[in-house]
Amino acid sequence: MMKLRLDLLEHLTEEDILEEVLANNHRYKPEPNFSKTGVGTLSSASTEERAKEAARSTALIERLKSRAQASGPKNKSRSSR
Repeated sequence: MMKLRLDLLEHLTEEDILEEVLANNHRYKPEPNFSKTGVGTLSSASTEERAKEAARSTALIERLKSRAQASGPKNKSRSSR
């Protein structure tokens, strides 16, 4: 079972988000009326793309853990819950 690490979100940067957006951008298909609706779809990922996504996710989690450790605990009472 996966656990959502909300404590790492504060260490997420715009560059981290942009990296993931660019990695998946080729799968995005805007609807014909995109300029009016702002809606599109994301096509299914291949097995190879899913493996790359898992590797990127693992690498991002490790980077965020490193940043969190480098910045030190901000609030001890939060982490002890």
